[in-house]
Amino acid sequence: MSDAGNHGAGPAEDGPGAVEVGEHVLDTAPAGGGPGGLREAAGQVLVQLTGRADAQFRDGQFEAIEALVSGRRRALVVQRTGWGKSAVYFVASRLIRQGFGQRAGAGGPTLIISPLLALMRDQVAAAARAGVRAVTINSSNATEWDDVLAALDRNEVDVLLISPERLTNPKFRERVLGRLLGGVGMIVVDEAHCISDWGHDFRPDYRRIGALLAELPADLPVLATTATANERVVDDVAAQLGADTLVIRGPLARDSLRLGVADTAPPGRRIAWLAEHLGDFAGSGIIYTLTVSAAQDVARALRQAGWEVAPYTGGTDTEEREALEARLKGNDLKALVATSALGMGFDKPDLGFVIHLGAPSSAVAYYQQVGRAGRATDSADVLLLPGPEDPDIWEYFATASMPDPEAARAVLAALDAARADSDSGGGSPALSVPALEPLVGAKRSRLELLLKTLQVDGAVDRVAGGFVSTGAGWTYDEERYAAVAQARRREAQAMLDYEAGRMCRMRFLAEQLDDPAASDCGRCDVCAGPWWSSEVSEEGRSRAESVLSGVGLELDPRAAWPTGLPKIGVQLKGKIPEAERVGPGRVIARLTDLGPGQALRGFLAAGAEDAPVPANIGSWCLRVLSEWEWAERPTAVVGVPSAVRPHTVRSLAAELAAAGKLIDAGDLQLLHDPGTPDSNSAYRLRGLHDAFFVPEPVAQAVAGQVVLLVDTEVVSRWTMTIAGRELRLAGAKEVLPFALALRA
Repeated sequence: MSDAGNHGAGPAEDGPGAVEVGEHVLDTAPAGGGPGGLREAAGQVLVQLTGRADAQFRDGQFEAIEALVSGRRRALVVQRTGWGKSAVYFVASRLIRQGFGQRAGAGGPTLIISPLLALMRDQVAAAARAGVRAVTINSSNATEWDDVLAALDRNEVDVLLISPERLTNPKFRERVLGRLLGGVGMIVVDEAHCISDWGHDFRPDYRRIGALLAELPADLPVLATTATANERVVDDVAAQLGADTLVIRGPLARDSLRLGVADTAPPGRRIAWLAEHLGDFAGSGIIYTLTVSAAQDVARALRQAGWEVAPYTGGTDTEEREALEARLKGNDLKALVATSALGMGFDKPDLGFVIHLGAPSSAVAYYQQVGRAGRATDSADVLLLPGPEDPDIWEYFATASMPDPEAARAVLAALDAARADSDSGGGSPALSVPALEPLVGAKRSRLELLLKTLQVDGAVDRVAGGFVSTGAGWTYDEERYAAVAQARRREAQAMLDYEAGRMCRMRFLAEQLDDPAASDCGRCDVCAGPWWSSEVSEEGRSRAESVLSGVGLELDPRAAWPTGLPKIGVQLKGKIPEAERVGPGRVIARLTDLGPGQALRGFLAAGAEDAPVPANIGSWCLRVLSEWEWAERPTAVVGVPSAVRPHTVRSLAAELAAAGKLIDAGDLQLLHDPGTPDSNSAYRLRGLHDAFFVPEPVAQAVAGQVVLLVDTEVVSRWTMTIAGRELRLAGAKEVLPFALALRA
């Protein structure tokens, strides 16, 4: 989390004996030790930074600065949000720029590695207020790189902020990193728990940092900071920094937070409660959800109830994110309804509340999110509204960052073949992600994550044009990844234990962080009883459920085949001809939404009975069809054959035909198992290609007809694309896909 706040934002949470410096809470008691010259200079910089003539260093701040500047050491600072970690690196940066800490290359700029653009924006603004010349290089300002490099060459930059992804970017490594590292004065790694795969927010790109530090001089000052790390993560990060790493750790409990957990309840009741009680929370805040669709559903319901809120997800454009962040900081919004995309680095010291509609899978991750509230206020409210669907969502994300060994072997085989071909005069040895997709079974997001892991492990390297094999090979560390998976399961159980409320909420979270100062807070619902009203009116619940019961999502038709299909034996490429293309389709809802998706997820769950479509889902089907503004009404129905739910598909087709007085043309024939839908587009196409056959009776029935093609789920849209293509080739005038659910 960023420690760069607005100066004078409000009362500090630490009470007497401290002064508030924006978000930095600095101790006024005399601090001892340290060379007089360095301490005096550091104090002067601190006064400039804070604008307070009486500002003094908080316990541990000068010790970290001294270790970095005078001792030229590597330090790991684990302190709660608001302690003033950014004060450490801004003051140390200024001192190094002034020539303190003589070493080869001393006086150069500080390189700060930060995880998110929001964090960078806040830190650049804070640096400017402190007289520190800070610039950033990231994916959103590539057109400004030349200006930044020119400023570096002119020695006009004190701090350069980059994301960890830059370290693996060949353009950045070629143009920036080499020339910068030769004269860098200090390196800062923010949110350092991301380095450790034992951390709740491990990121493969961060592991590159450890490799980078190992190649640098031992006397180059390095500061790593985090507010959320238990002992195992601390030990792991310290070991990666180096054997002589200084660890400065303080108490992590937040005195300003009042924690509570409501009873587990279905989405309708929880959203109704929010709509009726959001005004009970002072100021503006954040409402966290676990999925994108939940954020959109909740924001829509709250807006209809009259609240000024907006959704904020990974799909929100950068410009819109900045605008939404500014509106929340300016209290123009009551709340942002956000996924974890509103993550580390968002800085609003007077944030009044954090509410979770659905629990994160880790108590440590939960504490990091709630720690955004009450940084510069006497009190802030934090409430968790858990849902019965939470554990299913946790399970999905539990192993998302772990490499698939089969996919890894396929990647390396493809890159080795490309290198061998290149050595024989066959062109470049590099393969791009799109070129690798048809050769590997992983979806693009998983493939990109896998390539990051292989790059960090030294098996591949990223160059202009894509990735190349290093020839070093790669071994799947089954024992380590099994241990990480077990750690994730323990974290999930700890979250359930937190919800159970058998001890003080704050103490529980502090103990999860191995905080030796953990103690009862006296404010949470366990210590002092519930501080919120649990009442929800029937009218409010009815309104919320009405909003959530909205059905009908449009499916855009596929217009082009994936690249690289001929390489894997499928002779399709380019645009899909209009005469072979399906039209726009519909599904009832996403499986992850908070309305019909709940019932659909239960009905379509793995291992559930292959049963006819129940009445409630059938009524949703008819509602979607009645509201579908098609160019031409369907006249026939065809079912997609299913090896898992054949009775469900057949009942769906028959009932829709009867209700709409359409021709029940029967089902397509399945010629072979098309394989799993959980693969990338090229692999999915290879499995589906020639999988469907149009029997003669079906062909006769659909000739010249507008066909409603029905299935239980849509995952990639390729099943509907291929099955619909067969029907178009058999003479159907148009094919309109329809399914119960979208798995996304």
